[in-house]
Amino acid sequence: METSLHRQLKLTYAASPEETEVTYAGYRIDAISRQGELIEIQHAALGALKAKTRKLLDHPEQPKLRIVKPIVARKWIVTRDIETGLPLRRRLSPKRGLMADIFLDLVHFTQLFPHPRLTLEVLLVDLDEDRIPKLEHRFKRKNYTRLEQTLLTIEDRFELRTATDLWRLLPKVRLSKPFDTAELAKQIARPRWFAQKVAYCLRECQAIELVGKQGNNQLYRRPTARRKPADVRGRVVKRPA
Repeated sequence: METSLHRQLKLTYAASPEETEVTYAGYRIDAISRQGELIEIQHAALGALKAKTRKLLDHPEQPKLRIVKPIVARKWIVTRDIETGLPLRRRLSPKRGLMADIFLDLVHFTQLFPHPRLTLEVLLVDLDEDRIPKLEHRFKRKNYTRLEQTLLTIEDRFELRTATDLWRLLPKVRLSKPFDTAELAKQIARPRWFAQKVAYCLRECQAIELVGKQGNNQLYRRPTARRKPADVRGRVVKRPA
């Protein structure tokens, strides 16, 4: 079932309410923007959108496609009464999402990104999530049912268009030449398993290259920098929420 979050984001990007849920190339498209871009809001994993994305990018009309990926920065959990639906309590979840968390999803999408007609727009959002407790709790299962997610604010946005843009999701680093994922993890202050996913994405998108091994550690380096036009680089974009 579509959430309020999904509906709100569709209307944010659509040229008008009539330009939502449009059929194109045999697919249902979430919205069409004022610039004529096809808009897909993907709160679920990017990997689930691979077949649809490939078909749209291969279409002879060569449409521009923007995939909007919201990442939850802050979430307020609203527990509601099972019978009346009235709110019982509201608390802030301790989990925090970061812009760089897109790498966790991008590992399943590197066969399609980058592409000259594809833009990935990452949103940091705050939302309310309505829940009701389950009457019967099963071991290792969630003891609640999620009813709804509602957008409160969009904290930040970032566009990804080229492989080089991926570096701008990370803090400024001074890596050795070459470097391994242990060094990368230390400099971005994330666990090594996360740094390994970052390195995989960067390598598959040709933002770094594998140059050898030291023991069991793979060594990487950034390719020789090439000047790129300013208008194709990723940038923070400000739009009214």
